[in-house]
Amino acid sequence: MKIDLLCAEIGSTTTVVNAFNNLGGKRPVFLGQGVSTTTVQDGDVTIGLQRAKDDLQLRLKADSLEVTDVLATSSAAGGLTMTVHGLVPDMTVRAAREAALGSGAVIRAVTAGKLRPHDIERCRALKPRIIMVSGGVDHGERATALFNFEMLAKALPNVPILYAGNIDNHDDIRRLAERFGTPLYIAQNVYPTLDELNVAPAREVIQSVFESHIVEAPGMKRIRDMVTGSIMPTPGAVMAMAEHLYEVLGDLLVLDVGGATTDVHSVTWGSERFRPITTSPEPFSKRSVEGDLGVFLNRAQVIGAMTYRERSTLSPTYEQEIEKIPNMPCTEKETQLILPLVYACGREALTRHAGQLVEHYTPRGRVQTLRGRDLSAVNTVLATGGALTRLPTAEEMLRRLLNEAPAEKLYPPSSADVMIDHNYVMASCGVMARTYPEAAIQLMKASLLFRS
Repeated sequence: MKIDLLCAEIGSTTTVVNAFNNLGGKRPVFLGQGVSTTTVQDGDVTIGLQRAKDDLQLRLKADSLEVTDVLATSSAAGGLTMTVHGLVPDMTVRAAREAALGSGAVIRAVTAGKLRPHDIERCRALKPRIIMVSGGVDHGERATALFNFEMLAKALPNVPILYAGNIDNHDDIRRLAERFGTPLYIAQNVYPTLDELNVAPAREVIQSVFESHIVEAPGMKRIRDMVTGSIMPTPGAVMAMAEHLYEVLGDLLVLDVGGATTDVHSVTWGSERFRPITTSPEPFSKRSVEGDLGVFLNRAQVIGAMTYRERSTLSPTYEQEIEKIPNMPCTEKETQLILPLVYACGREALTRHAGQLVEHYTPRGRVQTLRGRDLSAVNTVLATGGALTRLPTAEEMLRRLLNEAPAEKLYPPSSADVMIDHNYVMASCGVMARTYPEAAIQLMKASLLFRS
């Protein structure tokens, strides 16, 4: 069977392959999907990829698969791990962090100000794939970013460093990188002026660096040899597709409950109502990643994050029962058992992502300000990810999340449209959109409107 494009999503617990045809035509076709467990523990992720392809072939009832092009997204073996180093926590550090998360990174450490010896030792121990250094608005403070860059280049000479700080430092940064033999990437300043975020250029560079240095994961070098086009961090691909869907659906939020983490992506400028009382700038597209909220790898932490009411509905032997469930539930009973975990992940992650109104008392009286992300203008909430898209009650679960919004939080309204990525193709469409943007949107819309 001929397949024009195969998109592989290599996750922390599950590997998925999606097959597509006729991407250059008026009616692109989603052929089907194959699934397997990810085989990082076996020392080679290509084992799981081949099993997913075998599963696809079986589902398509094909004698063989003849694939023209292959794209991939990955969050296996920790995904895109980074450390981020800036100047002021609420300014350049925050801007750098937004850029890193939006690109699909998993941030292992964040520092503000000049690095101390124990910060350097921690970075060495974390072994990041990319380091990001920012600091200083353009034509502002210079010394901290230069100091941090030199310390990091000296301590981790082979790790790529992205500099996205004060433009006055560019020449000095290049000289330091040459001196220590550090792979250097330079992007526009993530915080060029006071109260201005400029995260998109850094995001693009981070994804490019990731693609160049992805071979560190077990078996990923062979994946690089197999792929004919792009490799993106899976969360970055989901974010890219969310931004494309904004042109069709308007302000939206994407909830991605996974085996290891739960991600929330929102694409919105927020409500006009709250802009006058916003205390700090927010990016147009924002991602938050909750590393302690995963249905399979972090079950104990998720149970610990449940509310009293949620825990009271569990059986006395729930923790023992849930431990017996594999990373890919196979029966209806297993699916029912993970429902409380999925809901708790979604509720906790959405609560952390959403901003809130805060009251301050001043000499002139009480003043109300907005702290964090305003989601009140979001009119569409999407669910993707292996955990949510395979649940028959996913739409009901999302509606419940909106209806039970904490009073102080700026959630999407309960009247927002709720849609499910039924075919589980959002990450695949995100990486596909680099080459076939129109086909990606059509396939994504078909997945959201699908009814079995």
